[in-house]
Amino acid sequence: MADKDYYKILGVERNATKEEIKKAYKRLAKKYHPDISKEPDAEKKFKEINEAASVLGDDEKRTKYDQYGSTYDQMAGKGFDASDFGFSGFGDFGSFDFEDIFERFFGGGFQGSRARRSGRGADLRYDIEISLEEAARGTEKEIVLQKNEKCSRCEGSGAKSKADIKMCPQCNGRGAVKQTRRTPFGMFATTTTCPKCRGAGEYIKEECPVCDGTGLVNKTKKIKISIPAGAENGTNLRISGEGEAGQRGAGSGDLYVVVHVKEHDVFSRQGDDLYVNVKISFVTAALGGEIEVPTIDGKARLKIPAGTQSNTVFRLKGKGIPYLHGHGSGSEYVEVIIDVPKKLTTKQKNILRQFEKESGKKGILDKIF
Repeated sequence: MADKDYYKILGVERNATKEEIKKAYKRLAKKYHPDISKEPDAEKKFKEINEAASVLGDDEKRTKYDQYGSTYDQMAGKGFDASDFGFSGFGDFGSFDFEDIFERFFGGGFQGSRARRSGRGADLRYDIEISLEEAARGTEKEIVLQKNEKCSRCEGSGAKSKADIKMCPQCNGRGAVKQTRRTPFGMFATTTTCPKCRGAGEYIKEECPVCDGTGLVNKTKKIKISIPAGAENGTNLRISGEGEAGQRGAGSGDLYVVVHVKEHDVFSRQGDDLYVNVKISFVTAALGGEIEVPTIDGKARLKIPAGTQSNTVFRLKGKGIPYLHGHGSGSEYVEVIIDVPKKLTTKQKNILRQFEKESGKKGILDKIF
C-alpha cells in the first residue's frame, strides 16, 4: 500500500493545530465536493481529504498515524471507509452540513448533553521545598490544598435530584440550534450554541441546596506525594486527577508539584554530582595519609598521596546524587585545602626551620609564620 501523507493532502504542516486542520478541510471539501466541482478527479480528491481529516482530526488516530504512517488503518484492523463518516450519497449539495462532519472529525462540535461535561477542571500548581538529603534519598510529603471538589450531595450534577435535570426544549437536548442560509454554492447550515441552555442540552429545574447548582464545593484536602530520589530544582511531578473538579460532573484537572531543593551548608550540586571542600594538615599533604570526608550518606575514607598540593580534587565515584528514574549515581568531588596553622609553639617553629634548612629553601617559613 502506497504511503499517504495526510498532512500534504490537506496542505498543512505536521505541527498544525486542530483548528488549522479544520479550516483546511472545510476549504478543500467545498472545492472538491462532487456535486459542484468540475475537476475530473474531484470524487477521488474528496475521498482523500475526508480520509485525511478523519485521522488528523482525532487526537488518538493522529498519534498512531504519526507513529505508523499510512499503515495506521491496517493497524486499526480495517481500511478507511468513507461511508463510516457519512460521505456516501450526499445527494444535493444544499443538504451538505459541514458542521455535522466537524463534530464527527474534531470532537469539538455540539454533542447534546455530553457538551455539558466538556468543562474539565483546572490544573493546579504547588511549589514544595526539600533538603538536599531528601532529594538524594527520595521522600514522601503531605501537602494541604484548598480546591473545588465534586459535591457529594448531588454527585456533581448541580441538581437537587436526577428528576430535576430536564432536557432543553429549545434544542431538544442537542445543545445547539441550526440556521440555514442560502449562498452562491447552495444552502448551508450553520450551528450555534443554544441560547436557552448555553450548550448544555439540559437545564436544572431545582438546584442542589449544598452547591447551589454548581456541582462544586470548596474543600481543604490533604494529599500525599512521593518525591523520587534524584529530584532537582524544577522537577515537575504530575498527580492525575488532583486538580480542580470539573463542572457538572466533568473530569478533574491534574496537580503539578514543582520541586525546589534548598542550598546545602556543606555540599554544592551540579547535576547529579556533588562538590565539597575539605581541609587537610600540612603534614598529611606532605607525608600522605587517610582522611575522613563527608558524603550525602554519611562519612567516607579518602587516601591522600604524599606531596598533595592545595586545591587538588579527588573523585569519589557513585557518592553523588542518584540518577532520576535510572540506575546509578553521580560522583562526589573533594577539593583538599592545606590548612596552615595560625599559631605554633617555639619548638614547632624550630622543627620547621630545620626542615626548611635541610630542604634548601630559605626564608619561606619566615614569610608564613
